[in-house]
Amino acid sequence: MTLALCCMSHSPLLDLTDPGPELTADVESAFASARGFITDYDPELVVVFHPDHYNGFFYELMPPFCVGLAATSIGDYGSEAGPLDVPRDIALGCARAALDAVVDLAVSLRMEVDHGAVQPLEILLGGITKRPVIPFFVNSVAAPFAPIGRVRKLGRAVGGYLASLDRRVLLIGSGGLSREPPVPTLDSAPPEVLEGLIAGRHPTAADRAARQERVIAAAQQFAAGKGNLKPLNPEWDQRFLDQLAANDLDAIDQYTNESIEAEGGNSGHEIRTWVAAYAALTAVGPYEITSRYYRPIPEFIAGFSVTTAIPASAMESTKG
Repeated sequence: MTLALCCMSHSPLLDLTDPGPELTADVESAFASARGFITDYDPELVVVFHPDHYNGFFYELMPPFCVGLAATSIGDYGSEAGPLDVPRDIALGCARAALDAVVDLAVSLRMEVDHGAVQPLEILLGGITKRPVIPFFVNSVAAPFAPIGRVRKLGRAVGGYLASLDRRVLLIGSGGLSREPPVPTLDSAPPEVLEGLIAGRHPTAADRAARQERVIAAAQQFAAGKGNLKPLNPEWDQRFLDQLAANDLDAIDQYTNESIEAEGGNSGHEIRTWVAAYAALTAVGPYEITSRYYRPIPEFIAGFSVTTAIPASAMESTKG
């Protein structure tokens, strides 16, 4: 088996808010199951499709997709900081595969990644340097966005290249599902905030702490049924998960950017990371989801899900 998958919602609030002991234990059980799946698979390489939250990518230059040929974690929200172990030759191969499939993307030799990329590496693998990792930025926050079908095409091209390697590759999609955390937008940001969206790299420790406190306060209000954030949408989340489980990426191709925002919230676009990962898995044929967890968790401002999947051919061989 050359490809396997684990997709998970991330949230900067995982260690900063308390949804109660029952829900905390429930989420940890889902993570433990995913860790067991990954331990059994024992990946030799990890490819993480991730968003960014105006920490590494800004409107001074906002590509729809970018693969890191080298990358460093900035360590926001208490996540692990430092360089990732990126195999540059394979990352470059991913870029070439996408370009050969007529999917335009950027490359970076100084990619900076935030909790969106790092949290799954910490939770699922135990740290950012436990395995060689290729970070694949999929713009999911800063409009305008590529059509969702382009994300699928990107994933399929990258998956085809990864499947040709003689190694076990774990695909991770990090983000979503329905969610609308207090992330400023280009249309609504006041002038002093707008500059941070354009070129806000490396804020001061005080600015970072203030941003964190604003997010925590917003989550507390949201969990109490107050504030003006869009409600979570479990129906939309479950429909998306059902379509993934059915290998029905054609249905997801029909999502429009407007419908994603209307039903899933401004950051519902983070499902793009899942689409990229699942599309990559289809490069070796149909797949089967081996575990599926979902709970709407206001304290995390997220329709929260964890799934694992393997090629159907691998499932058949284990049955045999």
